[in-house]
Amino acid sequence: MEQQSISVAKAGIVCNLPTRASILAAANPAGGHYNKAKTIAENLKISSPMLSRFDLIFILLDQPNEQMDLLLSRHVLSLHKANKIKRNLNETTFDGSEIEENSFRERLRNTDENIDHLPHTLFRKYIAYAQKYVKPYLSDEAKEIIKEFYLSLRKQFKTGDCTPITTRQLNSLIRLTQARAKVELREEATRDDAKDVIELMRFSLVDVFTDSSGVLDKTRSQIGTGMSTKNQVMRLLTLIQRKSDAEAKSVFKTSELKELSEQLGMEKTKFYQALQTLNIQGFILNKGQNQYQLVTAI
Repeated sequence: MEQQSISVAKAGIVCNLPTRASILAAANPAGGHYNKAKTIAENLKISSPMLSRFDLIFILLDQPNEQMDLLLSRHVLSLHKANKIKRNLNETTFDGSEIEENSFRERLRNTDENIDHLPHTLFRKYIAYAQKYVKPYLSDEAKEIIKEFYLSLRKQFKTGDCTPITTRQLNSLIRLTQARAKVELREEATRDDAKDVIELMRFSLVDVFTDSSGVLDKTRSQIGTGMSTKNQVMRLLTLIQRKSDAEAKSVFKTSELKELSEQLGMEKTKFYQALQTLNIQGFILNKGQNQYQLVTAI
């Protein structure tokens, strides 16, 4: 996904083939319901390296809402009727404030134009043409806007207990800005393209870093653990590593690990959750028969 290529080995010949694909993936929570107290990696049980390859992550929660349920039922029913039902929804941002005038979401939602949708075959040809022939470059204004937003993220997430913001997020902003211009078959990605992408990125970050109480918590990580248990989990991993070095072994029984958790004062209800977290992150491996193997040191 990151290198945009794939290696094929056949008949003793190894070759690299370009695979410049755009990936759109959806996943359901492992427990049947999304737990906001946990992070995305813990809910989906997807490895951290794989999850970090996606530029944008959106969480869609099925929450009871009379207005949204009404609109959804109308939409489903309209699929079985000849006439189309117009749907208008006054939206607000996550913090309750009004949507900024001429924002990306507002332009997508509020339009009086009669949209003539492209046929499926023509739409596929349009996308294929854009991917093959349109190679947008960033304008100076777009570069400046992206730089300011990236630096502001670095400043907000600079403390030690915050989720790190790396060049991967910067590359995501660049790719998405170019893609925004490519959709309209333009060779130049303008400041408006950059502003639209930043709006998408902010909305994605709100989904990722909002905890179960609805508070925006910058210390939550999409690929790590919830901050309520993060420190204890890392301290437990440290004790496991020390025990491994002292006894020169890497496989431990669950009872041994439970004794280490009791030394930390970890609650019994959180012990198995901590083991699951370390397993998902690849620090320990479940060997079965109540045994775990330490595979990665911190």
